[in-house]
Amino acid sequence: MSSRPPATTAPTAPVAPPGTPSATSPAADRSGRISAGLVLLLSALTAVGPLTIDLYLSAFPRIVDELGTTESRVQLTLTATLAGLAIGQLLIGSVSDAVGRRAPLLVSLAVYVAASVGIVVAGSVAALTGLRFVQGLAAAAGMVLSMAIVRDSFEGYRIGKVIARLMLVVGVAPILAPTIGAQFLRFGSWRGMFVALAAVGALLFVVVLLRLRETLPAERRRSGGTTAALRSYGSLLGDWSFIGLALIAGFYMAAMFTYISASTFVFQDFFGMSAQQYAVVFGVGAVSVTAGSQINGALVGRVAPERILQVAVAAGFVLSGGLLVAALAGGGLAWLVPLIVLTLGTAGFVMPSVPAIALERNAHRAGSAAALIGAFQFGVGAVIAPVTGLLGGSPPVTMAAVMFGVIVVAGAVLLGLRRTFGARVTDDAADALGVHGTDGAATAGTTPDVTTTGATTTEATTTEAVTAAATVRDPAVDVPDDPAALAGTTVLADRRS
Repeated sequence: MSSRPPATTAPTAPVAPPGTPSATSPAADRSGRISAGLVLLLSALTAVGPLTIDLYLSAFPRIVDELGTTESRVQLTLTATLAGLAIGQLLIGSVSDAVGRRAPLLVSLAVYVAASVGIVVAGSVAALTGLRFVQGLAAAAGMVLSMAIVRDSFEGYRIGKVIARLMLVVGVAPILAPTIGAQFLRFGSWRGMFVALAAVGALLFVVVLLRLRETLPAERRRSGGTTAALRSYGSLLGDWSFIGLALIAGFYMAAMFTYISASTFVFQDFFGMSAQQYAVVFGVGAVSVTAGSQINGALVGRVAPERILQVAVAAGFVLSGGLLVAALAGGGLAWLVPLIVLTLGTAGFVMPSVPAIALERNAHRAGSAAALIGAFQFGVGAVIAPVTGLLGGSPPVTMAAVMFGVIVVAGAVLLGLRRTFGARVTDDAADALGVHGTDGAATAGTTPDVTTTGATTTEATTTEAVTAAATVRDPAVDVPDDPAALAGTTVLADRRS
């Protein structure tokens, strides 16, 4: 147990480490404007993961021929990449909570460049598989640390706005990447794709080195080494409200992976589309995801992300159900394409809302929280995506059935999660404060100050709650000793749209 003088102010904006340029750093004031430079950099870092996964999909037949291997062994290189991404997010996210965001990001980008160069000269499918795992492991840093940096740099509804912009990249990149990769094949070898990925990694390394300052000050970092990291993950895994959100993200991402993996068989093999026509349908789907994420960003601050999530999942249930009915009835492209596009659009609302809610509730362990959400997304998505191939049958029916099924599961989880949306503090933080009531919300005397102006609700933390956190701390719970750090972590108020 530790005791420190109470503080009543939130932590100040982080400062650059020694030797890091600060005047030109694209940083953001936690309560001020959203820096376009920071958002652009984080978007580029976020894009590395989806591009790493999907850029080479169109090259599978050439890789089979050149390396003298089988299709299944080449597909295993994709599984290795997804495994690396999931494991990398867990490792890097936790490490960043202890040592800061900047150093792990730089190391990971350097490893990413080295792995990409190694793939360019790989002479066997075994070497390709191992290097793809390392590449995925390193690419995870851009995705998980971007989310953590958002939580370090912004507060309140601005978190949702920035995440909505990052989700634009997460939604569009997996859909457009195979088309981009196909253009590389028109002019050269599949290895040229990895030359391009190495160049992207090197460029981002230079930009991060010169322009990104540390966003997690030393006083807000987790101490305790591996034990504290495991405790952080353990407390998150024991928090149903967090696990529920991660499962929603995972199953909704599975719907997108299902579409990506099955759509070529549906549109080209079953309906006889040309490659150009197929690319147009892919592009329309990308526009739908983009539109959803940007409309979501415009709504943040006016409508609570919890409300957006509920409406989006309900709409996804209706639309994917309609897609399944149309496929079973033998509906043509005139029915299937609009329903697919609209279903993808709901993902543009869901994917930004989930991390916005989860990170706001877990600010004191944002790196670990972002890592687990990312691991759930890629883990569940990787498991579900091949199901369409295993089930067989009519490609449109199988794709629609799997998409509908995973969205139904996401909706069921959301129904079980709704009662937690009014909670003022996370379960473990509330246990540390000793303020839980019977309904899971903060009890009287420690309830956050809530001031409503129009449709927007702002949150503030009472001095009593901060003082309690500083003086009564459960050592088994991952809550910062520093009450000023805790003041910057507390939690969603009960917004009303």
